[in-house]
This record gives sequence, structure tokens and C-alpha cells, in this order.
Amino acid sequence: MLDQPPKARPNAQAPTGPAQDFQSHLAALEAAGLVVRVDRPIDKDSELHPLVRWQFQGGMAEDDRRAFLFTNVTDASGKRYDMPVVVGALAASPRIYAIGMGQPIDQIGPAWINAVAHPIAPVRVTSPICQEVVIKGDDLKKPDGGLKLLPVPISTPGFDAAPYLTATLCVTKDPESGIQNMGTYRGALKATDRLGVRMASRIGGAGGYQHWLKHRKMKKPMPCAIVIGCAPIVVFTGPQKLAIDMDEMGVAGALAGAPIRTAKCVTVDLDVPADSEIVIEGLVDPELLEPEGPFGESHGYVALEDYNMSMQVTAITHRRKPMFVSIISQVTPSESSVIKKVAYEPMFFSHLRDQLSIKGIRGVSLHEPLSNVRPVVFLKYAHGSPRTEVWRGLHGAATLRADCGKVVVAVSEDIDPTNTDAVWWSIAYRANPIEDVHVAPHRSGGHGPKAGRRSNDSTLLIDATLKQPFPPLALPGQEFMERARTIWDELGLPTLSPRPPWHGYSLGDWAEDWDTYARRAVAGDWEKNGKDTFARRRGGLTPETPVRDAEGSSKKRS
Repeated sequence: MLDQPPKARPNAQAPTGPAQDFQSHLAALEAAGLVVRVDRPIDKDSELHPLVRWQFQGGMAEDDRRAFLFTNVTDASGKRYDMPVVVGALAASPRIYAIGMGQPIDQIGPAWINAVAHPIAPVRVTSPICQEVVIKGDDLKKPDGGLKLLPVPISTPGFDAAPYLTATLCVTKDPESGIQNMGTYRGALKATDRLGVRMASRIGGAGGYQHWLKHRKMKKPMPCAIVIGCAPIVVFTGPQKLAIDMDEMGVAGALAGAPIRTAKCVTVDLDVPADSEIVIEGLVDPELLEPEGPFGESHGYVALEDYNMSMQVTAITHRRKPMFVSIISQVTPSESSVIKKVAYEPMFFSHLRDQLSIKGIRGVSLHEPLSNVRPVVFLKYAHGSPRTEVWRGLHGAATLRADCGKVVVAVSEDIDPTNTDAVWWSIAYRANPIEDVHVAPHRSGGHGPKAGRRSNDSTLLIDATLKQPFPPLALPGQEFMERARTIWDELGLPTLSPRPPWHGYSLGDWAEDWDTYARRAVAGDWEKNGKDTFARRRGGLTPETPVRDAEGSSKKRS
């Protein structure tokens, strides 16, 4: 919730400024007591994400959440990785996000606004730390080489078809203007040298997708560099969804107060943060798309198979002793929703107050639990605000972003928008539906599950009960959460008070072969899934085309 005037939270100040690389940031978190070290063996395929997930599903207070540093990572086969895995270090809580920004929480909004208005161009360096180790050529194709060297976790065991890169900064370049774009897009491991990459094609979606369209027209592969682990101020620009013609590296430089050090990639013509942990370079096929998914999505449902981009890896570079960074997404609250909420709330508030000059606006709150901050927006107004200003604000919030504001509710300043019971109380006793409810048509379908979705949506209040089969709830399956709960208790971590839903379960829209994919993934046999989807590649499709639409009845509901 962003209020006017903003209220600082305890320990929100980060006095030393933002870290310039990820390991410095992690050290700052440790110094603040915000890191849990786990030295016992943890299976990345079935235990790691469910364990961290408990701090979001277990009823813990927001400020009690921590970053988790796993130093003894294994996989389903018992293989042990030398590379530690860190989860929650970017935005397990607003306090952690603020340390990454080098700003107190109440100054994050102004910092973003200033950075967008006054970018600082990056500076290129030679012999970067991120290229101390270079893996390319035949080394990428070794049975245990390439992407298999990285301890990539399975985010939603029981449903995901493969380990996924989640804490990504995907760098692409406009082939016409030469301007780079950085976005946070998921990447599925398909082979030791191949990834399935999803860049949103919806309205308000990915800048990288727009670059891909231009490369497809030119019939040329699209260079792409996926950065894993860099300064949070750089990572945070990905979800911020800045203008496609704005180089996010300059905005990150403004947040840092100095140019971001960058380096040219080894095999593609792109610049990446020089002090990154890991960089995966490659070429995205301009024509052939590959089935990708299922994967637990941030809208809270499992994203089923879509045809998405196929990326051939040309090099993997990393620091000599890197850390692998992953984020918790799926059902919110989550790390990905905190990243959005902390940045989006001041963006919405500034838009209403400063751009639209809405009189009486006092605060904006994006509803986070389960709904993933995008669809539901609450506005707080001063008592006595003119109804014309209330309605201008409602329409302004609903139209600022194509994927935000499906439901917008205005309340008076005595109502706490973060308390949905209070919001419903206000609706029950302070609104006359025939006068105080407006339905606006012709809205983009936005970010959400595709089951039963139409291309156009509306801005309205609706009955939200389940009316038709939906994809599974995007949480690890019950057996994995229960196993992780046992480990949680053995580690002596804070007492949990889970409230349903705390594990994934089917809602009817699922297929038997996706169960097979999930079982293989948990068993470490995800490459079989990659071989299956590679054989099914086809052209002439738009990314995110549902597989069952293209292949017919082979993906039956179960």
C-alpha cells in the first residue's frame, strides 16, 4: 500500500546505497540478518522451492521473510552442485527490495520516477568478471555439460515440465534502432544447449517479443543474452515494463548514481552487466516455435503448453565462483509479486496525483494475495472528495496499463485497502450498485490463465466462483510441500500457520502427458520432455499459441 504521506517502515533505510553486484547485495542482506543459510543437502528438483515457498504460504508476517542461501544443492539423481542457489534475495519482502534499491521504502517511488527521467548511459569494460569462465562449442553438448552444469530448480514440482530459469534479465536488441531491451522472461531447460523461452505476446507484454517480430520479418535469428544474478537495481528494471525504446541499463545507472559497467557478450552482439554471476548467450529461432510448459505462473494457475521461442545456446559465461539466483513466483504473495507491488504502487499513485491531477487521492493499493497485484486495484480518497474526481481516478487506474486494473475499487480514507474484509464492508454498506458500479467493455484479456479466456475482457465486478475447468493451482504438489514442511521443522525455522491453499491441486484442465512431464522433471529426466517437444516444433505460429489448439484433441482434459 502506498499512502500520502508515505509511512516509513522499521529498518527500511539502506544507508550505503545500492550494491553494484549480486554478491555485494547478498552480503548486505546477511549483515542485516535477512539470510537463512541451509547447509544440509537439498534436492533442487523437489525440495528447494517448496521449502522457500512455506514462508509465503505459512502465514508468516511479511517482514519475517528471508533470503535463503542453499550451499549443498543436489538433484533427483543425487548429483551435488558446487554452485550455491539463492532464493528470495531480490524481493522476499519490501525491506529486501529496498536494500537492493539502496533506498528507504518510502523513497522507492520517487527514485524510479527520477531514474526514468534522468538515465545515465552505461560504460563498457573489458575482461569482465562475468566472463572469467567461458563454456561454448562442444562443451555445451556434453551429456553433463552446458545448462546441466547449472543448479536450476524446479519451481512447481508436481506440475512443471522442466527446471526453469526464473530470476532472469533477458537482453535483446531492436535490429532497426539498435536499442537494447531487458525483460524478465522464463526459460525452460530443453537440452544441454537449448532453452524454451516465453516472451509475452499480449498487449502490454514483452519488448523482447517486439524485437522477435522484427527478426522474424528479416528471417534472421534473434540474439538473446539471459543474465542470472546481477545488481538488483539492474534486475528490477525488467519487471518495471519501461518504454520499449528506453534502454533499461540507463535507468539502472540513474538508480545507482553512476554508469552500469557492461561488457560485450562472447558470441552475440549484446551488452550485459559486466559484474553478473552467469550469462547464457544464444540465438532465438525466428520461425520455428517449440512447445513450452506446463509451468506454474504468477497469475496463480499453471500455464499449460504453448508454442514459444526456441533458443539455441551459443555460450555460457560466469564468474569463477558464481551463485545461481532464482525467485519464487506462482501463487501470490511471492517474490515476483513483491517486485511488482513495491514499484507499481508508486507508479499508479504518481500517475493519478501528478499526471491526472486527481483531487483527494490519498493512496493506491494493488491487491496481492492470490490475485498477483495486476487485476485488482484499490484507491483511497479523502472524505468529501468530489464524485467526479473519484470516477476520474477509477478510470485512470483502469486504463494506465493494459494488464492492470480489471477491478478497481474506490474507498474512503478510513478504510484500509490492504484489509479486503474492510473493503467488502465498504462495498456492502457504501455502494448502491445501480448507481455506483460501472462496467467498461473492450478490455485486453491481460495476464491470466487461458482456459475459457476471450481476447477481450471488461472492467467490472464479477462473480469469481469457478465456473469451468481451470489449470491446476500453481503450487508444488501436496507430497512435495509436506516433505518440505518436514525439512522446515527439522531446520528449526519459524512456526508456520498455513492457510489453504498451500499445495497445488487439479481444477480439471489437465492432461495425462503433462503428468508424465512433471514426473520426469522431478525425477531429473526433463531432457526426455525436451526431446518430445523438439520433435513437435513447427512454424507458422504466434508465440503462446496453445498446443492443444495447434495439435487438436491430443491434449484432452482429465
